Amino acid sequence: MSKVIVVTDSNSGITQNEAKDLGVVVMPMPFYINGQMYYEDIDLTQEQFYEKLEQGGEIKTSMPLVGDVTDKWDELLKEYDEIVYIPMSSGLSSSCETAYMLSQDYDGKVQVVNNQRISVTQRQSVLDAKQLAEQGKNAEEIKNILEEKKFDSSIYIMVDTLDYLKKGGRITPAAAALGTLLKLKPVLQIQGERLDAFAKARTVKQAKNIMIEAMKKDMETRFGSADGAKINLEMAYTKDLDAALAFKEEVQAAFPNNEIVLNPLSLSVSCHIGPGALAIACSKKIDAE
Repeated sequence: MSKVIVVTDSNSGITQNEAKDLGVVVMPMPFYINGQMYYEDIDLTQEQFYEKLEQGGEIKTSMPLVGDVTDKWDELLKEYDEIVYIPMSSGLSSSCETAYMLSQDYDGKVQVVNNQRISVTQRQSVLDAKQLAEQGKNAEEIKNILEEKKFDSSIYIMVDTLDYLKKGGRITPAAAALGTLLKLKPVLQIQGERLDAFAKARTVKQAKNIMIEAMKKDMETRFGSADGAKINLEMAYTKDLDAALAFKEEVQAAFPNNEIVLNPLSLSVSCHIGPGALAIACSKKIDAE
């Protein structure tokens, strides 16, 4: 049986400490803040990130450095036969395409998964890959299964402020000004490739209800699991843990059959939407062997 190691990036929300416990490897995402490079969860904590973001720092995301990726692969292949590499969605970053090109020099020993996941759904893909490896699947088989199921996930995000969407050019200054005046709470969605608009709410309560109802509909109509039995239910947030815990109680009441995993939202997404965001996500469980 091939000895397989699962590798991902910190967009998955898996910390370096958690990675050690899980037996996986996490590549830290680089960020440039006011021209200086930091690595997520190495020399840039969640708290430091939001402090610099709210101070108006110029933050630029970057894909993992090529040398960092190949050096890590080379190191791991001294101990393991194969690598399953799960980067963030190719629709949100070029890091997936770059990793795929690099993998062509590894004679099939590195399988790059393009399964359109980010944050908590990407984290679940890592757990799925780990489970499949433990069942005896090789790297190519794991890649094929994950890519076959790539659109079996859904994320809805309530944005607390329009400032960062405006700053990133995702909405016009005029639309941001009007939305702020009307106190709108936009609900965004990630259905694979992109971060898109989904709905506009006038209150936080309305936005929460929109997300919960959208998730119920997805479970029933898209994933064929109205009772949630075949669904991994996840939540994410930016900065405000207390607000996230309060929302978790509401979500748990709406989905009493599901165990909810709550984690901070990926910083690569957070820099585009700002602090105070709340998200609900799900992914369809992969059938056990």
